[in-house]
Amino acid sequence: MVKYNCLNPISEVGLARLTGDYAKTDNFDEADVVLVRSAAMHDMELSDKLLAIARAGAGVNNIPLDKCADKGIVVFNTPGANANGVKELVIAAMIVASRNLVAANGWVNDNKNDENIGKTMEKAKSKFAGKEIKGKKLGVIGLGAIGVLVANAAIGLGMEVVGCDPFLSVQNALNLSGKVTVVKTREEIFSSCDYITVHTPLLDDTREMINKNTIDMMKDGVILLNFARDLLVSADDVAAALESGKVAAYATDFPTPKLANTKGCIAFPHLGASTAESEDNCACMAVDEIMDYVENGNIRNSVNFPACDMGRCNAAGRIAVLHKNEPNIISGLTTAFGSEGINIEKMINQSRGEYAYSLLDIDEAGAAHIAEEIAQKDGILKVRVIK
Repeated sequence: MVKYNCLNPISEVGLARLTGDYAKTDNFDEADVVLVRSAAMHDMELSDKLLAIARAGAGVNNIPLDKCADKGIVVFNTPGANANGVKELVIAAMIVASRNLVAANGWVNDNKNDENIGKTMEKAKSKFAGKEIKGKKLGVIGLGAIGVLVANAAIGLGMEVVGCDPFLSVQNALNLSGKVTVVKTREEIFSSCDYITVHTPLLDDTREMINKNTIDMMKDGVILLNFARDLLVSADDVAAALESGKVAAYATDFPTPKLANTKGCIAFPHLGASTAESEDNCACMAVDEIMDYVENGNIRNSVNFPACDMGRCNAAGRIAVLHKNEPNIISGLTTAFGSEGINIEKMINQSRGEYAYSLLDIDEAGAAHIAEEIAQKDGILKVRVIK
């Protein structure tokens, strides 16, 4: 029986996918696998029996990735599962900012007790005149699962769209509308677009990429949108640009005290993935990843170990080995099986930085004695008999 623990409430739609071979436990220390959303795990003790952690969402800042890797614990996330929810909020925020709807709604709230509001508003509405997004140019920085959906949706709304992503994957490129112009540098977007939306991870290269210098490159009255990571922008520089009028509006899912008190900032309390559909999708993907890893040893969407897929286990036996990416480890594995007269029918080895993963199909079931022998070798993090 595989025991799972939920550190946060996880959608029942996802948990319902677990078979009778899985049982829930409220004791984190006895769990074989863990499902988590936002719970902070950096100070938690990780048991030796813990096999995997699945984050029902994309960001994994709450999980100690290196610590997990060193203990042979595979960490999964669910990229793209909440992409549509974020896309819809980005498009909504762009329209809200363009049409000055927050201020307009504020006027209505301020005057809701006016018995003549129907007449008064005809005189007041000129203060809230906005602009249409059709025909305007949108720059999308980061063409991952969310960025592609935003770009395609904007094309459907009649916008001209320019995208930039030096790491654009083949799959995302295939999903991207042919009407989107892909440029090589962010500077081309900064200098030419009426709207700019960022959808990148937080890296050294992207930290505060929206700052005074890059804002100076932009058109006067540009509208900025950030529904990816708070630290992609310099809050002080964006606030100054809002106050000067250089930036007409800044829409974000990450309010700060500075920005929340700056006119022109439209902020939401991190609502991008806060939809029932997104939570269901993330939970389903997380559960599927856990089950495939536990039952077949396959790794999909891990953030600390390489991807590896040998399909369903149809061989007599299958052994999974998480190890350091060092010389002589593979030869040590094959020698261990060969010395016992066990044939390796199929083997895949993949590496990711200093960590690696080997999956072996063998002609004998339940080779626990060999697994124990392998586990004692230098550089081996965890060995698991799957079958």
